[in-house]
Parts: sequence; structure tokens; C-alpha cells
Amino acid sequence: MAQKATIHKVELSISDMDRHYYETHNLTVAKHPSETDERLMVRILAFALNAHERLEFSRGLSTDDEPDIWQKSLSGELELWVALGLPSDKVVRQSCGKADEVIVYCYGGRTAEIWWEKIKNSTTRFNNLQVINFSETDTSELAKQASRSMKLQVNIQDGDVMVSVGGSIVYVTPIKWKY
Repeated sequence: MAQKATIHKVELSISDMDRHYYETHNLTVAKHPSETDERLMVRILAFALNAHERLEFSRGLSTDDEPDIWQKSLSGELELWVALGLPSDKVVRQSCGKADEVIVYCYGGRTAEIWWEKIKNSTTRFNNLQVINFSETDTSELAKQASRSMKLQVNIQDGDVMVSVGGSIVYVTPIKWKY
């Protein structure tokens, strides 16, 4: 019998001084059975970094032709495609053809560095692609904060990110590999 997704309730308060975006989102996030706490928290962080009234989680891991997060225009065009992890160059190429803007948030330490070295030359022609890396230390600290019911405060200023969960604070420094 197939395992079901675990539901996480997240109250996400965002203070993004870089984009002048200040909002609280009450999210219901389904964690796929194969998804780790680290990936779940990176997904929530990616949502916070791109927060917008039309930004939403897609079916993600359960479908191959959808990103983890997307934003569509009022008429249905894909404005933003957000992927997590280490997608193949084929997936990156297809994503860049489907959306106005594509952001890949990669993580995993040395594995992410090897992935980037392998595909970076084939991505130079995509002006609508950003690749942002999170350090293994940052994402493993975020993973420790995961729970079924969370209140997160995310503060973003000058590209640095502070995530406050309960009494814990995790500092995350996104590293832009391509922008």
C-alpha cells in the first residue's frame, strides 16, 4: 500500500526588505513520503524568497512536468518556475522554455558543486535562469526545525536570510551561481 503525504501546517511571516514584501501566509504543505525534512524546509524557504500573492506549491515530486513552486499570471501564463535540488540539464532547458523566469535552488554540498560543474556551460544561453545554492550546513540546520505545525519568521535583507522557528534562529546565505 502506498504511503500518504504528511501534512504540515505552516504560518510563514515574511519581512523581505530587499523586495519590500511584508506578508503572512498560512500554508498547508504536503510532504511527499520520499521527501526529507531538509527538502521540505528548502521548499518553504524558496517560497519565502519568492513570495507573491499568486505563488503556490505545485504537485512537485509527484509529477515530472511541474516545478516545486510556480507563479502564474492572471491569464494562466507561467511567470515563475522554481525547482529544487539537482535537475538534469534537459529539465532546466525545458523549464526555461516554459516560464518567463526559472530559479533552481540547489543544495547538498559537494554533490551540488559537482552537478553545477557538469551543467553550467549548457545553461549560459538562458537569460531567464538563476541558480542559487544553499550550503549543506544551512540546510541541515533548517531541517532540524521541521515539525508538523510551524510558525516561521523569515527576514531577508541584503540577500541574507534569517529564519526564526520558535526560539531557534537559522542564518542562511544563498550563494548565486547564475543570475
